[in-house]
Amino acid sequence: MINPVTELIDFGRAALLRPVPRDHWQEPSQVLRRRIVAAVTLVVGAVFLWYSLRIPAGDPAFYGWTLALAAVWIVGAFASGPLHLGHAWTRSGGVGRPIVQSLALAALITGVFLAGAVVVAQIPPLRGPVDALLDHARFGSLPLVWVITTINGIGEELYFRGALFAAVGRRHAVSISTVVYTLTTVGTGIPLLVLAAFMLGLLCGLQRRVTGGVLGPTLVHCLWSSSMLFLLPPMLDVLG
Repeated sequence: MINPVTELIDFGRAALLRPVPRDHWQEPSQVLRRRIVAAVTLVVGAVFLWYSLRIPAGDPAFYGWTLALAAVWIVGAFASGPLHLGHAWTRSGGVGRPIVQSLALAALITGVFLAGAVVVAQIPPLRGPVDALLDHARFGSLPLVWVITTINGIGEELYFRGALFAAVGRRHAVSISTVVYTLTTVGTGIPLLVLAAFMLGLLCGLQRRVTGGVLGPTLVHCLWSSSMLFLLPPMLDVLG
């Protein structure tokens, strides 16, 4: 008989704690290049993010600025050096692409955030900024916002769990990339967005360390952000 608790513990270890063997050695010159490119990209990206989230809901300029932000992350990531897709442990003990693992992690973090929304809905100081952010989907083109959100999710993971993670090096890469990712959202003035960035960044950082690549974190990020975009607004409306 399958023990659900044991299965969950084993999954957590395989997905977030036990790295898959790989050899991604970088020459000192490659590390220096990554760090320079990553630093420049971070400054430019943080400015673009700060400005784009201050554009009023329904303003067409929001689409252009957020696409430009995605371009900053993507160009900076690939300019920094090679990126890897990564591999994950399978149930049988082998390795494969982190598809199923990412689906499970995305479902887990989505469930946590939707549960938290029940509390947030009852606290006006917290709900107000969240509603303002979601108004881009309510009053704009939802399909277009989804496409842009997905592209930005891909760009952020290519940069933060790709270029920046590799630039930091093996020691403290998870903590440093998570802190930097979180700090880029502080300027938005939305406390729950900062918290979301920390939780998502930590989860994706741990998965990046295990898989050695950006595919898993990118899938988790995009699935989570899509779920928040489509499920959170109606849920908050129902909760009043």
